[in-house]
Amino acid sequence: MPATAAALPSFSEAIARFDPVMGMEVHVELGTITKMFCGCSTEFGADPNTQVCPTCLGLPGSLPVVNETAVESAIRIGLALNCQIAEHCRFARKNYFYPDMPKNFQISQYDEPIAYDGWTEVTVDTDQGARTVRIGIERAHMEEDTGKSLHVGGATGRIHGASHSLLDYNRAGIPLIEIVTKPIEVDAELAPAVARAYVSSLRDLIRALGVSDARMELGQMRCDANVSLKPKGTAAFGTRTETKNVNSLRSVERAVTYEIRRQAAVLDTGETIVQETRHWHEDTGETTAGRVKEEAEDYRYFPEPDLVPVAPAREWVDQLRTTLPEPPAERRARLQKEWDFTDLEMRDVVNAGAMDLVEQTIEAGADAAGAKKWWLGEISRTANDRGVALDAAGITPADVARVETLVKEGTLNDKLARQVVEGVLAGEGSPDQVVEARGLAVVSDESALGAAVDEAIAAQPDVAEKIRGGNMGAVGALIGAVMKSTRGQADAKRVRELIIERLTP
Repeated sequence: MPATAAALPSFSEAIARFDPVMGMEVHVELGTITKMFCGCSTEFGADPNTQVCPTCLGLPGSLPVVNETAVESAIRIGLALNCQIAEHCRFARKNYFYPDMPKNFQISQYDEPIAYDGWTEVTVDTDQGARTVRIGIERAHMEEDTGKSLHVGGATGRIHGASHSLLDYNRAGIPLIEIVTKPIEVDAELAPAVARAYVSSLRDLIRALGVSDARMELGQMRCDANVSLKPKGTAAFGTRTETKNVNSLRSVERAVTYEIRRQAAVLDTGETIVQETRHWHEDTGETTAGRVKEEAEDYRYFPEPDLVPVAPAREWVDQLRTTLPEPPAERRARLQKEWDFTDLEMRDVVNAGAMDLVEQTIEAGADAAGAKKWWLGEISRTANDRGVALDAAGITPADVARVETLVKEGTLNDKLARQVVEGVLAGEGSPDQVVEARGLAVVSDESALGAAVDEAIAAQPDVAEKIRGGNMGAVGALIGAVMKSTRGQADAKRVRELIIERLTP
């Protein structure tokens, strides 16, 4: 089997011979104040093992109690995914040993999920234009998260090469919703894009519901991508692999693409695919083998004896249905029309994760074009350089709107505005504070501007003579000289007017 991505067949070569079948399993940490079955805090970033109790550590004699808010969130997610909501469901024990499982079993749902048999739709771009793909939802079920293992002493942070491991159980017991799709079969060339679009759409939906921030870079939303291949013209599914804990939209697309290429290479040699979990490596863009994938019977599921069944009243479900937000796809279409964006402009905003930020900036007083320019320009580049999400770059929608207002008022020109944004991103204060501290306001004093214009004319008499002769194209050279002498703080439009006034009849 080829050892590196470079040795694999290309994606187009792989899908010429095989059709991929995908299944996406997405885990979402719910934004509850307390854990799924106990009263411990879920606050992120606390010292290791300070947010634990006998229940989430599985100590003898402790008893779990279901978090009502988590159940409510699960129902709202199910409804938003067009699922059936179970009239009666129960928890089960999923038995397996892992160091970060303090009880040696996970409380989850097995054959009776709270939500099942739903669907959602995503849109992907094709050569023939935008295409809508319906994705079936098999189930959405409640469970608890595990703890966190920290492997120390190695170069990669993985258990391979580590000298020892540390365990933090603060995360153990945090409420999770696992959303599992039905098999996804689309035109082969669209598979990676559909996988990305689905996770992106799901993230937007979760955020719109307000049940989680769904920050993939913080592990609040994690995707397990199942991929199998079947030869062209056949119906039977191939053996699947499950690439675990993929934590960005770009990585979802890349991981699916890589697995299609890798599995095609294996099958081309006459070997068989091993049903296993695989690790995604962001740096190399490759997956590596994890552990042989268990089947359901390997977990020895049985009903959780310490929890009563959950039976959501139909009146409660109906009431929660009224709290659902505008579907993300409908919201995008509405905002695109309101903002007068082209399909390409709106796609860029969505792909950058900037839709909420642009909307908030407009609400704070900016126009749509200006809001998009800043968030997809300087701010996006800064966020990428720092490796943080756009909303963590260090500037707020209100700040961006204030910069736009200062430009409209004539206090700043575009060049100075960029310096102001740069200062805010650097932590130098609000836009007004940066303007004052750096002395960035536009020079609007007529006498000062006139003096700068006269100096530029005197320094370039040949250029001045061309303008007197009717060559208006030469005005730019004098404007540039004035802008340089005023450190870019002159009003270029007014400078042009003053030059023309002095050099033309």
